[in-house]
Amino acid sequence: MKKKYWVPAIERADIIVTMIAKEPRQLKLIDISNKSNINKSSLFSILTTLEELGWVYKENDQTYSLGPKLGFLSAQYIQQFDLTRLFNREAEKTIKKVEETIQLSILEGNEIIYIAKKEGYSRVRIVSEPGMRLPAHATAMGKTMLSTFSRNELYEMYKVNGFDKITDNTVDNLDDLQKQLNDLRNKGYIIENQEAVKGFTCIAAPVWNERNDIIAAVSFTMPLDNWDEKSEVCKNEIIALAKELSINSHV
Repeated sequence: MKKKYWVPAIERADIIVTMIAKEPRQLKLIDISNKSNINKSSLFSILTTLEELGWVYKENDQTYSLGPKLGFLSAQYIQQFDLTRLFNREAEKTIKKVEETIQLSILEGNEIIYIAKKEGYSRVRIVSEPGMRLPAHATAMGKTMLSTFSRNELYEMYKVNGFDKITDNTVDNLDDLQKQLNDLRNKGYIIENQEAVKGFTCIAAPVWNERNDIIAAVSFTMPLDNWDEKSEVCKNEIIALAKELSINSHV
């Protein structure tokens, strides 16, 4: 079919953004030019525009990652689907049992994007909202979704910029991350202890689709004192909630 109203500049922007999404923080302008066959002069203009619009972000080492505008759009896009509505319905039931904040996220590159949240009954509030992004390796939900990657894929993901330290507890090497990911395979959940926020523990479990792919993760986040009291019920309930979302998301 003839592309009568095709706009080549938009097509090139799509190629560039897709390429950056697949290899965040790994490609410089020359790399993108070589891979896309877009000349450097045109590419520079497109990247500059995308950066100004917030679609991409240029790191200090001149590589590119996806920008905050795409995080916002991704969250808005996901909210159209049943998974978010299912989360809101099921989390309402679960929160009566655990009384702690429940959150849902997806993975984009090596970061998670929060897409839904139900506040717990604690006076201490979690500073996170739909659209917010955090490094995947520093969060229980992120680790849950990183578990689908092989060791070689994880190495490629982190070989350039390494592991950003959010707190003193944040995992900072591949070996330790791999050990944490093995917890999911052995137990069905992952616990993160003060890696994203000091004084808080988080437990997460995966949400699966009908092809047995992990499409999202759900978590409880709470102060350390609360975790000491509720760890067992949280382990059982996070698995139950994730299972409920997995079954109903493709019924």
